[in-house]
Amino acid sequence: MKYMIMITMNPTAWDALPEEERNEVVARIDPFMKKLTESGELLGTQALGEPKESTVVRVRDGVPVVTDGPYAESKEYLAGFYLVECDSKERAIEIAGQIPDAHINAMEIRPVVYSSGV
Repeated sequence: MKYMIMITMNPTAWDALPEEERNEVVARIDPFMKKLTESGELLGTQALGEPKESTVVRVRDGVPVVTDGPYAESKEYLAGFYLVECDSKERAIEIAGQIPDAHINAMEIRPVVYSSGV
């Protein structure tokens, strides 16, 4: 089963960490991804830009309406995700708990119900 583990970040919490702790978290990311890649569970991962860099498109009466900024004002935002394939939701939860910044950010796990393979 495929699961998307979405990273919800609060930049205030991240910025409040001492630089040494932030560097330690970042240094643990590559070994974590290598371990998941070697196990065959990591299908992909992406980090996303901050909400201030986003654009929202809504189609109203057949006309696209484009606005700058996030869809909703929030202290937290979707910062990135891991796409994993594993045997169970319990394993996905275990993986989410091993993500180096899980002690700072929230990890939301959702099953993937459709994948185009593109």
